[in-house]
Amino acid sequence: MKLLVVEDEPNLLSVIRKGLSENNNEVSVAMDGRTALEMIQEHNFDVVILDIMIPEINGIEICRRLRASKNFVPILLLTALGTTENVVTGLNAGADDYMAKPFKFTELEARISALARRANLDNKPNDIIEIEDLEIDGRSKSVKRNGDNIVLTAKEFKLLYYLAKNSGMILSREKILDNVWDINFDMNTNVVDVYINYLRKKIDKPYQTNLIQTIKGLGYVIKP
Repeated sequence: MKLLVVEDEPNLLSVIRKGLSENNNEVSVAMDGRTALEMIQEHNFDVVILDIMIPEINGIEICRRLRASKNFVPILLLTALGTTENVVTGLNAGADDYMAKPFKFTELEARISALARRANLDNKPNDIIEIEDLEIDGRSKSVKRNGDNIVLTAKEFKLLYYLAKNSGMILSREKILDNVWDINFDMNTNVVDVYINYLRKKIDKPYQTNLIQTIKGLGYVIKP
């Protein structure tokens, strides 16, 4: 997943970044609200972990501005202010979940995964992803390569979109099943391999460059 951690306390920021990075996440960081808002507007993050009390623009105001601009990236608020009033304020501003400091890192990971699943990573796609000559439109659910329209089934599109949203990241079969199918899906099935082959026949085979790659023993990745 592509995550943004917004926290102005250096030691805590370092711990969160290190822990999340070790679990194959792509982690970006910001230490003030203005920088965070610019990064969120310029990049497609799967989840934003947002401290409330940060310099320049606080976390509550960031939530308000994002939701007002129709940006629905999942937001997990971190707060040292665990009162009901502050929690309600944050959720009303558009946050999806919150955690009070101090917290257990395992719980933080679980909350992030739950938010990503709930959003389904393409629940509100509003972007166009381009990888070399491949273009994926999340809104119209259309795909083009080298200007050619490519017709995909709903599940093929969902798989391709998930790979593209995580371009450059190696995704295990388990992670793909968890996010493209269902968390309770049979993990012993070869459905991922079958659908990867479907995509390759449509996305790669007719063209000179293969974008979908197999990393033996690890999973799949789409990249230039």
